[in-house]
Amino acid sequence: MTTRAIEQKLAARGLSLPNPPTPLGNYTAVSQAGDLLFISGQLPIQDGKIAYTGRVGEQVTVEDGKLAAELAALNVLAQICKYLGGFERLHHIVRIEGHVSSADGFYSQPAVLDGASDLFAAVLGDKAGHARSAFSHSQLPGNATVELVVIAQIKAEA
Repeated sequence: MTTRAIEQKLAARGLSLPNPPTPLGNYTAVSQAGDLLFISGQLPIQDGKIAYTGRVGEQVTVEDGKLAAELAALNVLAQICKYLGGFERLHHIVRIEGHVSSADGFYSQPAVLDGASDLFAAVLGDKAGHARSAFSHSQLPGNATVELVVIAQIKAEA
C-alpha cells in the first residue's frame, strides 16, 4: 500500500499524519531488528502535548479513551512513516501492547484499545491484522490515558 493511499484513507476520516513525537527520554522511537520494527510506547500526543489524560472509568469515558488510542495509533503510523520514509515497505502490524490508565473496577480495556485497532484496520487494510494484549495501570507517563507499544514487520529494501 502506498503512502498516498494511506494518507487518503486518513483524510477520509478527517485525520492526517502528525509529526512523530520526540522520545520523552534517552531512547529511540523506533528500533529495527531484522525485518521487525519495535515502536516505543506512543502516547496520545498532539501538537507536542498529551491530549488525553486521566483514568478511563474515572476522569475519562470509554469513548474518549478510544479517541486517545486512535491518536496514539496515529503517532505509531507517523513513527513508521518517518523511519521507513513511507509505507511501501510495511508488511503488517504484528503486535500491539495497549496500556490503559484505568480506574479501580474498570475492566473494558479491550474496548478502549479498539480505537487503535479500528484505525489500523481502516487505513492499512490487510496490513493491520495483529495480535494484541491489553494492560491496566493506575497511571501512565505524563498521566496519559493510553500508551501503545507496537511491533511491525517490514519488507526487504528493493
